[in-house]
Amino acid sequence: MPEQTSAVKATHPPLCAVKGMNDILPPESARWEWFEDTVRALMRRYAYQNVRVPIVEHTPLFVRGLGEVTDIVEKEMYSFTDSMNGDALTLRPEGTAGVVRAVIEHSALYDGGKRLFYIGPMFRHEKPQRGRYRQFHQVGVEALGYGGPEVDAEVILMCRALWRDLGLGEVRLDINSLGQSDERKAHRAALIAYFEAHLDVLDAEAKRRLHSNPLRILDTKNPAMQALVDAAPQLISYLGEASLKHFDGLRQMLDAAGQPYRVNPRLVRGMDYYNLTVFEWVTDQLGAQGTICGGGRYDGLVELIGGKPAPGIGWGMGIERVLDLLQQTGVNPPLPVPDAYAIVPDASAMPRVMQTIERLREAGVAVQLHAGGGSMKSQFKKADASQARVALIFGADELATDAVAVKPLRDAAAVQSTRPLADVARWAHELRTA
Repeated sequence: MPEQTSAVKATHPPLCAVKGMNDILPPESARWEWFEDTVRALMRRYAYQNVRVPIVEHTPLFVRGLGEVTDIVEKEMYSFTDSMNGDALTLRPEGTAGVVRAVIEHSALYDGGKRLFYIGPMFRHEKPQRGRYRQFHQVGVEALGYGGPEVDAEVILMCRALWRDLGLGEVRLDINSLGQSDERKAHRAALIAYFEAHLDVLDAEAKRRLHSNPLRILDTKNPAMQALVDAAPQLISYLGEASLKHFDGLRQMLDAAGQPYRVNPRLVRGMDYYNLTVFEWVTDQLGAQGTICGGGRYDGLVELIGGKPAPGIGWGMGIERVLDLLQQTGVNPPLPVPDAYAIVPDASAMPRVMQTIERLREAGVAVQLHAGGGSMKSQFKKADASQARVALIFGADELATDAVAVKPLRDAAAVQSTRPLADVARWAHELRTA
């Protein structure tokens, strides 16, 4: 038998997670829960409601919604053919297209606009690096059916409120306007003409994009092209009266709210569906991948995906990047600890112990039960390591009088006392506030 076990181990090495797709274990998972709880509390204050859509969508949703010549569609999507029916399917690379698809499919805008948010995993096949993984997680908001700049300001200021709730500072805001399609077409023609006159400076990626998506050249990270890009025609020079009025309205509301910002004419974002307002929240503390939240207006996306025309605006935020930034800036959320740790010297008493601690849990007390036996000394070591405020000692003497001993673990001046098992509800609140 030992030889068989050894042979099995030799032919079946341990399995590991897929590269770029990470496990999140305690205590790290507690930081995620704290972050998500903070987000949900913020969404309640802004009256945004949760939406949950599938991780897998039909591939044409993203090809149509994001644009065929975007990096995501061209290089990064996890796409496959369903072996049952031949459908082309994709693991969602972002959240907006799926939410818009759901709103259209369920006629959710029939009674007016919707303010929605989501939290969940996204997938992109790219080289894993700090803050950028193949399975990553996003928080996103989508405000659908609202066309005015006041909602642009609302979703931007919502981010500011989140930074404050998280204890983050030094996150700066960049904004821009992409105008409307006819304005972008005029700007696009000017860009192509400008870059064609400087082909010798363009790198291979820029030349590939020159006629398919020249706006993306403005977002290049190639230092050799920075001077050329800085001198390129700016889209704001091609905006009409309505687009400028929308952008000015946003700026007035940000000014009134005391929110600093920089108008960044090179800010274009990565998806084709954006128009008018675009924005990014940026930090200098995460290296080259400094954007931790980005978004903008996408008034044509609902119609593009197949719905009746309706405006929309939203943003997406990478959870891994925000948690990384929190760690870099020394923000450490409190880890959850039990209120009490139950010590059971005699396993035969476990039925009475279980009955009591279940009543405590029903009353809202967080109790960690010692399991696996062991001496009183070893159990007290486990109790101390749990960070619980008190130990509940279910010793023979205490149980003989239908009581439990309550020993404070964090206050050296506090004294041990006993509490009656028959009246748990009366003293349970003491454990929650100890």
